Amino acid sequence: MVMVSVASPSPSPSPSPMVRSEEDLGPPWLRPLLGTSFFVPCRMHPELSKNECNLFCLGCTGDALCAYCLPAHRDHHVVQIRRSSYHNVIRVSEVGKLIDISHVQTYVINSAKIVFLNGRPQARPGKGVTNTCEICCRSLPDAFRFCSLGCKLGGMQWDPSLTFAIRPKRGQGSGDDGSGSDDDSFLSPKKQPRRMAGLDLGRFDHRHGGIRWSDDEGSRSNNNGPITPGTPPISRCRPSRRKGIPHRAPFYG
Repeated sequence: MVMVSVASPSPSPSPSPMVRSEEDLGPPWLRPLLGTSFFVPCRMHPELSKNECNLFCLGCTGDALCAYCLPAHRDHHVVQIRRSSYHNVIRVSEVGKLIDISHVQTYVINSAKIVFLNGRPQARPGKGVTNTCEICCRSLPDAFRFCSLGCKLGGMQWDPSLTFAIRPKRGQGSGDDGSGSDDDSFLSPKKQPRRMAGLDLGRFDHRHGGIRWSDDEGSRSNNNGPITPGTPPISRCRPSRRKGIPHRAPFYG
């Protein structure tokens, strides 16, 4: 009898973890910002009033700051964190210039767009809700994928298309593309309209607030003459006729 050993098939190698650049995963201050506790009394100024910590220094990436801590971070980039429904939010005008917040649901609070810092898990989505956050299942009113910056960071572990790096838009940075601009500040000195050349300070025009604007050479050539007030406009309104003296009806006895 010949014994034949059968080798068991080797298990398939597990997929290697996705390698992402540090730029795609966000700047160094993003994770500390998401993990910081805000709206707590400042430990550096416990004896002062209004010492609530609602500021964060992007350069130091330390604890939250209060208003009394700002002099020590005068030349640093400091952002303000706000509160909405007991959750931390930041304005889009502050964070949108620093990282790519696409696919994150935005809200309008006090006439300003904001995004939430961390997820807000929801056990049951609301009735009629068709769109939810891919991480914490929070109901989303619009067609976004995530409810917060933290949830987008969690989704980047399995979606290679997500990034926090701001990519330059196509066409930006090229000054020789031949495209014009409607702003006069981008025109050359020869193409800029002359706005003060035809201003005649010696002439008066009652129809335009007392100053007449002109660009023709003829009006400028007459500026050397004597300054005389202009003729007032002729009124076209007819004067109302005054009623005559009323006469009493004769009295008959």
